[in-house]
Formats: sequence, C-alpha cells, structure tokens
Amino acid sequence: MLAISGVHTFYGAIEALKGVSLEVEAGEISTLIGSNGAGKSTLLMTICGSPRARWGRVLFEGKDITSMPTHEIVQLGIAQSPEGRRIFSRMTVYENLQMGAIRNTEDRFERNVSRVFELFPRLKERRNQRGGTLSGGEQQMLAVARALMSEPRMLLLDEPSLGLAPMIVKQIFEVIQQINQDDQVTVFLVEQNAFHALRLAHRGYVMVNGNITMSGTGKELLVNPEVRAAYLEGGH
Repeated sequence: MLAISGVHTFYGAIEALKGVSLEVEAGEISTLIGSNGAGKSTLLMTICGSPRARWGRVLFEGKDITSMPTHEIVQLGIAQSPEGRRIFSRMTVYENLQMGAIRNTEDRFERNVSRVFELFPRLKERRNQRGGTLSGGEQQMLAVARALMSEPRMLLLDEPSLGLAPMIVKQIFEVIQQINQDDQVTVFLVEQNAFHALRLAHRGYVMVNGNITMSGTGKELLVNPEVRAAYLEGGH
C-alpha cells in the first residue's frame, strides 16, 4: 500500500533521512521504533509532503506522491495524527472534529462523529469543551479522532503514547487495534514505546540515525536480543 524507496530528506544542510526504504502492507499495522532524534517523525512528515524528499520516491497504492501537495495526499486517503497532538486549543472537541472532516459530506460527517464517539466515549462527554482544557490523554484521543474524521485508508500515528499514563496508553493502543481490525484502516505507527508497539504490529522497523537498520515481524523484533537490549529495557 505504501512503498518508500531510497528516501533522503534534509533540513537545510542536515541529512535527516539517509536512503530510507520500507513498505507498509494494506490491512496491517506496521511500526517504526527508534530513539528520540532517529528521524521517525521526519519520515511521517515526508510521506505527507512537508518536508519533501530530496531524493527517492514515496508511492501510495502505486501512485507517486513524492512531490504531491499535502492537501492532495490527504484526499487520497492518508491522515496523520502528529506528535504533540497539535489540536486547536480554542476550539471545542466538536469543532476540532469538524476540522478533520475535509472529505466528508454531511451524512458521512454525522456517521463518523458517532464512530469516533463510540471509540472515545470521553470525547462525547466533552464535545462542547475547548480542546485546550482537556487532559493530555483526552487531547491525544482528540488528535486521533480528528484524523479518523477524514475516513483514511491509511493512518499515520506519531508517538500516540508520549507522556501519557499507563491506563490511557493501554486504551489508545486498544483503539488502534480496533480501527485496524473493525474499520480496515492500515496503520503506520511511530513509537518510542517499543514494547507496546511491537506487540501490536504485524511488521516492525528499527531506525537509527536516519537509517533503517532492522526489520521483521513484530514478534521477531520483540525477541531479538539487539532490540531487547536497546529498546525494551531487558525485555520488559
């Protein structure tokens, strides 16, 4: 579904991605793990066209989207929940959901609102509350829900567990699995929480300093000694 081939991305003279190649199969959850600053978020942003790859190609369902404007990429069925949530803090929960519904007709909008409220009942309780007054966990729920409002076929999730309490992290990952299984949404997940991510993922990749250094199924990487030593704190 998504094929990234030899992608190099720069910030000025600094090369953040150094020939990254990977694939995300339709219907699967794929995860990219790595330490802070490895280039994981840059890869997701490159997929969405900001920043752009200087070299290499990004294909979505066989279509070259490397140089395509971001709004056209979204129209193809790719949505991103960014690192740091980036919700509209002065808007209500409902208004934030409206902002994500760029591909919806009115009837589809109401259906999608009902679906995200089913996934995140807390948001339904706070539908008229301003986003900036929500807890960190609720803001993360809203960021994911807003992305889902565009009816994506592929959902890019950037550090959805960052800074959240364990109970909220568990709920977020359960929802990720649910939208993959029940709604048939392909998920590409970037995470520092390698244990939860690899347990959930069909396929995983490890990124170090802008390079993919290892790949395999989630189960294979969970038991890999190098991965365990570097990212799983002795396997826990």
